[in-house]
Amino acid sequence: MITKIGENAGLLWNALQNGAQGIKALKKATKLKNEDLFLALGWLAREGKVNFTEAESDTIVALA
Repeated sequence: MITKIGENAGLLWNALQNGAQGIKALKKATKLKNEDLFLALGWLAREGKVNFTEAESDTIVALA
């Protein structure tokens, strides 16, 4: 399970190399299910690798 979360965090990291994106866009770019997406985001957040900002109807994620 830990390996899978780390791999998914890598997918998110690669997607965020193109710039900040909303949760919906990240889900589409990575094709991850909600649970897998949020576990990977938590991994990156715990390491201080991402920043979050609130938009009108989405949360924007950017590399720190």
